[in-house]
Amino acid sequence: MIVTKFGGSSLADAAQFMKVKQILDMDHDRKFVVPSAPGKRGPGDDKITDLLYACHSAVKEGKPFRHTLERIRARYEEIAAELSIPMDLNGEFAEIEKNLAAGVSRDYAASRGEYLNGKMLSKYLGFPFVDAAEVIRFTADGRLMEEETNVLVGERLRNMSRAVVPGFYGADENGQIHTFSRGGSDVSGALVARAVNADIYENWTDVTGFRMADPRIVPDAQYISTLTYRELRELSYMGATVLHEDAVFPVRKAGIPTNIRNTNDPKHPGTMIRANAGQDNGHVITGIAGHKGFSIVSIEKDMMNAELGFGRRVLQAFEEFSINFEHLPTGIDTMCVVVHEKELAPHKEEVLARIQELVHPDQITVSDHLALIATVGRGMVRAFGTAARLFTAISSQGISIRTIDQGSSELNIIVGVDEDDFNAAVKAIYDTFVRT
Repeated sequence: MIVTKFGGSSLADAAQFMKVKQILDMDHDRKFVVPSAPGKRGPGDDKITDLLYACHSAVKEGKPFRHTLERIRARYEEIAAELSIPMDLNGEFAEIEKNLAAGVSRDYAASRGEYLNGKMLSKYLGFPFVDAAEVIRFTADGRLMEEETNVLVGERLRNMSRAVVPGFYGADENGQIHTFSRGGSDVSGALVARAVNADIYENWTDVTGFRMADPRIVPDAQYISTLTYRELRELSYMGATVLHEDAVFPVRKAGIPTNIRNTNDPKHPGTMIRANAGQDNGHVITGIAGHKGFSIVSIEKDMMNAELGFGRRVLQAFEEFSINFEHLPTGIDTMCVVVHEKELAPHKEEVLARIQELVHPDQITVSDHLALIATVGRGMVRAFGTAARLFTAISSQGISIRTIDQGSSELNIIVGVDEDDFNAAVKAIYDTFVRT
């Protein structure tokens, strides 16, 4: 049994709908389908979800929204007409317009993209439609109730041979709609896959799986044929955006492999993600990913290592301003806290004053415009000299390493460099571990 999730680009217009049907017809084990809302058809186009957010914002600001809603309607009508899908869009849009005018929640507004696309796809395929609001359960404050969801989805789909379940949203027990963060249809698909105990969860998008580095930096970066879930988490967290990083938990828990596939190249095997996998790409590393926009707050104090609770009090200063830390490179008399620059900036002076008050350091310095680069790979555990090769590769380009962080699992090495050196550092690492 295979659960298939199709992203917005895979369902952007009628031609893409046809490709989805062909993919499902290629393998009749593809029984349950989780669609996103229609995405962009090309440069300059709009995603349906963005237009729905715009409608909601217009209502909140007391501005007219019907013109934008008509643009949304026109997209669906065009798809329905080209595919001869029998669907009453008049009734659906009358209901949405009435609810928007009445001041429904932002989550409700956004969810209508997946809801309508799910209904259209179910009509086109001849599959039953299951409203996600009835089976994906949230708490009243918008937190996913995974175990309750697992039971509800499992019970609903147990005796169904086929079904379309729209992604991205669910509801609490009172029927109030809640959504995941952007890209959350990946999570919906994983929840359905777990609930029906699928053999494979296929995530269809507009790229042919993961690459070993960002193709905008390394245009010919190799594709990754096999990833582990742990590697995926590391790469996704550090900027590889093919799959929503939270989507791995339901299927990982159930031991279900995830296959990233390209709707526009359905014969390519894509990237398979498993709990465990051998090293099959011939390289020590699996991939490289990174982010810009970090700050380092460095706290220096003699004998800090002997001062009980020092680190906790430093982190308390950040917690009081709701700032998450990313990494904590430390020395005997130095503690560095790496945080997102945009989170620190509005509270910088207050945080520094609070650190001064809590731990009385000898010196505090802040360095902005830092980039973090994670080099990830299960093969790094068995390879001698990996760190030396990495540091040599970066230094050979005249790049200074600002921070180094390596976990005891040896699954990844994270280095910090100036933002201006980010691309050059990624290329240097790729060239050293993949091209040589």
